[in-house]
Amino acid sequence: MNRRHFVSFASTLAGACAALGTQAAFAATPLKVAVLIPQSGPASLFGPSAKACAELAVEQLNARGGILGRKIEILFGDSGLPPAEAAQTALKLWKGLKAEAVIGMHDSAVRGALTALFKGQVPYFYTPVYEGGECSAATFMNGETPSQQLEPVIPWLTAERKIRKWYLIGNDYIWGRNTNGAAKGYITKAGAQVVGDEYVAFSVDNFDSSLARIRDSGADAVLVSLVGGSSVTFNKAFAGFGLADKTVRLGSLIEENTLAGIGVENAKNLYASMGYFASLTTPDAVAFAQAYAKRFGPKAPMLNGLAESVYEGFLMLDAMATKAGDLAAAKLERASEGASYKGPRGTVTMHARHVDQDIFVADVTPQGFRPVKTFAHVPSGQSCKA
Repeated sequence: MNRRHFVSFASTLAGACAALGTQAAFAATPLKVAVLIPQSGPASLFGPSAKACAELAVEQLNARGGILGRKIEILFGDSGLPPAEAAQTALKLWKGLKAEAVIGMHDSAVRGALTALFKGQVPYFYTPVYEGGECSAATFMNGETPSQQLEPVIPWLTAERKIRKWYLIGNDYIWGRNTNGAAKGYITKAGAQVVGDEYVAFSVDNFDSSLARIRDSGADAVLVSLVGGSSVTFNKAFAGFGLADKTVRLGSLIEENTLAGIGVENAKNLYASMGYFASLTTPDAVAFAQAYAKRFGPKAPMLNGLAESVYEGFLMLDAMATKAGDLAAAKLERASEGASYKGPRGTVTMHARHVDQDIFVADVTPQGFRPVKTFAHVPSGQSCKA
């Protein structure tokens, strides 16, 4: 080998070694993921189980080598604060502690504050049930939309229970109003009638006047678009008012914690429509529940659909990053269309930055939720461009 060739070879070898060294250093750098869950405020009930689901997801992913060869480090933040304060928490995790992705399970007001903060610069996975319509850049929704929870379910339940008249009640904010607004069209298409539609503040703790209106309307069924404590108070009073024996209730945000508050004794003729129940008997759901119980023991926070959605957020981040080969927001957005994984909810596939997923309808037995109907791979009904 002459000197010229040797110098060229040595230069190429040095460059390759430097590149390998850079890649090794990159792989050794933890992937920091900000997880924003309610640790205070009315939704803090879901905080412990959401935290546990995040920890389980990260432990399982790290055991398989992490995401793109990088071990994941969780940075928890409180999203139970008012939107402006939650955004400041997110800013510290993102800019201060260098989070490269964000997973959030919180209300829509906080989501709006975060999308305004991020402006598409960091991938943001929003995981809970929500009202639909979010198309901000690099924002990805894993949660159920009204199109999924109600469009197939209302016609089925209307026929199954021979319902003629529906009454709608929700909290007076975007999720309650948009959910009920969508439901009206589904009810009409099912050949039934809406005989009442009302919205109450979160602070309302006496539903006697609402229950009297429901009774006097002759409704066969009530769509309950109330959240947390409002849902618990309403549903307990509903049974106390003597309506539970003859009137069907359907909720799209009644999960295990809310049901525990309501009490199974007050849940006669109550149905819930969700993407996940802890009582699912599919192999992947059973495996997840067993892993959760083994990891956190007999005192584990109660599994529920909102908390489990955080676990799904990590699965989608992994699926999209693997497809993109990168974690940059713009590259993840391009790779989002068709990204898919198999998890506790079944096979989940992203289209238009929302997911197609199975929807389960459950009634209530003395043991809790009992899934009675499955709608497979239901589209989100959204049309965001990736």
